[in-house]
Amino acid sequence: MRFSIWVGAMILGATAAIAGEDADDIHWSITMSVNEGMADKVVPLVTRMSEATMANEPDALIYEYMQDGDTVHIYERYADNDAAMLHMSNFGANFAEEFFEAFTVDSIAIYGPAGDDLKEVFADANPAYLGKIAGFAR
Repeated sequence: MRFSIWVGAMILGATAAIAGEDADDIHWSITMSVNEGMADKVVPLVTRMSEATMANEPDALIYEYMQDGDTVHIYERYADNDAAMLHMSNFGANFAEEFFEAFTVDSIAIYGPAGDDLKEVFADANPAYLGKIAGFAR
């Protein structure tokens, strides 16, 4: 009897975890190199991008840039695929040209259930797609 209660609790817990708030979130990590002669453009550009994302994309949950010398990492997290697509649309319309003048993308890892539309946006970058197998977000 105790075993069946334990198994039932595990199944219900697993279902709750799968349906949890982070079940549909999409996030990615991008590693880039600063292009020659563009070092002075990095902070002003990513500051403007951050401010625009904060102001116009309520389902952008995390949007951070970190730098070590000429290497810049981006970590972004969106509530779902639609929020990620909104961001990519805004990025393309407002920042893509300037961004790619400043950076060369070295690698991209995308986490979560990316839709075909988002995969199409990133297709030329040949990202790694990783699905969640365990864990949680608070």
